[in-house]
Amino acid sequence: MRQTLDNVIFIGMPGSGKSTLGVLYAKAEMYAFCDTDLLIQQKERLPLFKIIEKKGIEGFSEIESEIVSGLHGYHRTVIATGGSVVLSGSAMENLRKNGVIVYIKLPCEEIKRRVRNITTRGLVMRSGETLEDVYRERVPLYEKYADVTVDCTGLRTEQSVEKIVKAIKEARKNT
Repeated sequence: MRQTLDNVIFIGMPGSGKSTLGVLYAKAEMYAFCDTDLLIQQKERLPLFKIIEKKGIEGFSEIESEIVSGLHGYHRTVIATGGSVVLSGSAMENLRKNGVIVYIKLPCEEIKRRVRNITTRGLVMRSGETLEDVYRERVPLYEKYADVTVDCTGLRTEQSVEKIVKAIKEARKNT
């Protein structure tokens, strides 16, 4: 892992629990919390799925990349990202400069159980693409950018948060 940075950035598939776990991690460790999907919605004044409908996948991806690439000035903040952020190299490089990147890992079957509202959730998926296709494309990117990977398979929310806290402390201790 790179130098110890005081922000924690969650990446992972849609439905992996980045926002939920991020809020709970922030409470446990007395951090602030930021959700990049909410920043996108605030900027565009539309829900994610409407932005994708209106501007297309490419347009949405440009907005996401612009917002995430412009993040700075955060300290002791958990930043929960959208699942598609790893598709932007510039956004990921900015995140890498601003904190420890934690990949919340779950198997595709568990993601499929959690993500039922694909059309209204605002998933970045090409026409004809399945959730399995998205999973296969993104997992190598999550692994590439992660400083810490936390497998939350079969864990309750509280157990996942405990595991994330321990993993980040261990990783920081080893730097």
